[in-house]
Parts: sequence; structure tokens; C-alpha cells
Amino acid sequence: MRLNTFFKNFMKAVKGEEKDFINGSIKRAIFMLSIPMILEMVMESLFAVVDIFFVGKVSVNAVATVALTESVVMIIYAIAIGLSMAATAVVARRIGEKQEDKAAEAGMQAIFIAGFISILFSAVGIFFAKDILRLMGGEASLVEEGYGYTKIMLGGNITVMLLFLINAIFRGAGDASVAMRVLWIANGLNIILDPIFIFGLGPIPAFGVDGAAIATNTGRGVGVLIQIFVLTRAKSVIQIAWRHVKLQWAVIMNLVKISLGGIGQYMIGTLSWLFLVRISAVFGSEVLAGYAIAFRIIMFTILPSWGLANASATLVGQNLGAQQPSRAEESVWKCAYYNMIFLAIVSLVFGVWAEEFVRMFSAVDEVVRYGALALRVICFGYVFFAYGMVIGQSFNGAGDTKTPTVINFFCFWMFEVPLAWILSRTFDFGPFGIFLAIAIALVLYAIVSIFIFKKGNWKTVQV
Repeated sequence: MRLNTFFKNFMKAVKGEEKDFINGSIKRAIFMLSIPMILEMVMESLFAVVDIFFVGKVSVNAVATVALTESVVMIIYAIAIGLSMAATAVVARRIGEKQEDKAAEAGMQAIFIAGFISILFSAVGIFFAKDILRLMGGEASLVEEGYGYTKIMLGGNITVMLLFLINAIFRGAGDASVAMRVLWIANGLNIILDPIFIFGLGPIPAFGVDGAAIATNTGRGVGVLIQIFVLTRAKSVIQIAWRHVKLQWAVIMNLVKISLGGIGQYMIGTLSWLFLVRISAVFGSEVLAGYAIAFRIIMFTILPSWGLANASATLVGQNLGAQQPSRAEESVWKCAYYNMIFLAIVSLVFGVWAEEFVRMFSAVDEVVRYGALALRVICFGYVFFAYGMVIGQSFNGAGDTKTPTVINFFCFWMFEVPLAWILSRTFDFGPFGIFLAIAIALVLYAIVSIFIFKKGNWKTVQV
């Protein structure tokens, strides 16, 4: 009977039948929001794996081109994620206040901001694609073979920007199932089109690595069109009408202010990863490869955790808007608790079968040894980070993006990176010192986040 009930609720979550998250059972609200968010991120992760799989069959230069271009696209991701955090926070707050028209207004202003930024990046990508690849260290042959990919990806970056942003608007409105379905369609279409445009089919010529960019922009472009269609429907939780299509500078400035913290969080995390990669490189390619493999395994397996964290952000925003700060806080603690249970299970699995997981990606014994060590040590910290990641997203959901940015800066730049250097080099712990520093930093992040969260200042943030 319980299994049957679970399946029925699961299907309701996927279909998006639940719309009210400020009343009733908090456990049910968490379930209904987190399921589509988890499935959304699973597809995004699958897309990245499939994309590089097909590109890898073209040439070494093709893979390198994608890697170099992605380094630049990371800046676009940072802006898109930061703006998405702001959009989710403001829209969720307006929905909780029962001001659906104001939520639609905020969503439209966020789209205006994304469109303006996209135009700037498009201009740079279209006119300076070769220069970008040269600046990133690409050799002459790589530049000639791959600049088309860079031009198309950056020139069409508006599809990536809007797909991120509008899905964040849906999540803020509590319509996570729409965000999930759009991403599944967009990325599913990209997976189908990838081999067709890369290798050719019938009258469609083989575009090589350029085909991967064409497929990505086409798939995500279709996703954006679906998003716009849903946003303008009368049945949508948040409906954008012609009256909203005008610039509201006060709303724009508020969104920009909130988004700066989100951008900072993403950039801090990305750069701290790069610093740790640089420290790992000192100990040889086997250590670097092991660390990289372990990191990717961990990031893939904790996708459900981000689903719970994003659900927490929406619940906080909507309940604060409904003047229910106690319910908002209770939602966070429940999400964090469920997240801790999940990550404890993940850590136990990695603790027992770490070598087997790493060996799926490399047969080199030294790589497997260091990758398994990284998995075991880092995952010890992820049990504690379960609370940190949920609380960090909850700050964002409240519109307080500054606090998690400061916490990230202190724990990862000021603490983690120096500690990794000291433990690995000064105390001669070697690679174990790097992995231990990451685990300790994650524990510290959780402790600091819990301490600041309990002070309750996030409950009074105005957005």
C-alpha cells in the first residue's frame, strides 16, 4: 500500500499537480518540489556526458575546442546561475505574498537583463571567436578547426541563458515540473541531434564539431520557445502578459543586486576547484586524474542533494512571502535532515566500493588508488556538507545571496586552498592532505552556515 501511495505521489510530482506549498504537510511539499528538480538535473548531467561522447569521436582538437570554449561559457553560466537565484527568490516571495502579477513582472525584467547580457556575449563570440581560442592557448590547427564551434556557442548563448533563467522562474513559482519537462525536451532533442549534425544524415551534411554547437543551440532554443509558450498561457502559475513587457528599472536594479551574490558564489567555487587542480598537478598526472575522476563521480551522485536544496530555496521564498518564517525554517531543517541521510548512504557506498567506481573511468592502478582515496576522504565531509548546501540555497531563496557568498569566500578561498597547500606540502601529507583539506572545509562550511542560519537574520531580508 505504501509503495502504491509513493508511486501515485511521484507521478503527481512529475505532472506538477501540486501548486500550494505554503499550507499542509511540509514533508509532502518537499517531496513534490524536489522530485522534478532532481530529474531535471539528472538530464542536464546526462546531456554533458553524451555531448562529449560524440565530440570525442571527431578528433582530439574537437575535444580540446569544447574544453576551451567551455572555459569561457563558464562565465555565462555564472551570470545565468546568479540571475536565476535572484529570479527564484523574488518570484517565490511574490507568489507567497499572493502577488502573481508582481511575480510575472519580476520574471519579465529578469528576461530583459538576460537578453541584454546575451547580446554582448554574442557580439564577442561572433567577431572574436579565433582570438578567444588563441587567448585560451589553442594551437593554430585547433583554432582553424574549432573556431566555428566557439562562434556558434557564444553567438547563440541566449538559448543557454534563457533556459537557465526561465526554469528558475518556474521553480520560484513552485512549478518545478514544467522546468523539468522543458529541460528533458531540450536536452533530449540535443542528444538526438548531436550525431546527426556532427556526422551527417541523408541531406544533412556532417558539420563536425560545429554540429555539436548547432545541436545544443537548436535543442535549447526549442526549450526556450516552449518556456515562453507556457509563460504566456492563462493556466500557468505565473503568466506574463503584454502589460509586463516594459522596463521597470527599480525591479531590474533589485534583481541585479541580488544576482551579484549568486554570481560570486559560483565563481568562488569554480576558482577554488581550479586552485586545487593546480596544487594536485604538482604530485603528477595520476593524482590529478584520480582527483578529477573522484570529483566528477561525487558531483554526479549528489544530484538529488541539489534537488532538495533547490526545493528548500523555493519553500523559504514562498513561506517568507506568506509571512510564515517558522514554516520556512522548519522546511530547511527537514530538507537538510533528508539530505544528510542520503549523503550518508552515498558515503558508505563509496567507502566500500571506491576502487570499483573509479575503475569504471580508468584502468591505471595509480589513478584508481588516488581516486579511491579522494572519494573516501572527501565524502566524509559531504555528510556534513548536506546541511551546508541546503542552508546555503535557503539563504539564496530568502534573497540573501550575500551571506553564502561571504561564507564560500572564507571557507573555500581563505581556508580550504591554503590548508590544502600546507597539509600537502609543508606537512608532507601529499595528495591525502589535499583531500583532507576539502573534507575539513566542507565541515567548516556546514558549521558556519548553521551558526549564521540560526541567528535568523535571513527572515527579515526584503526582496
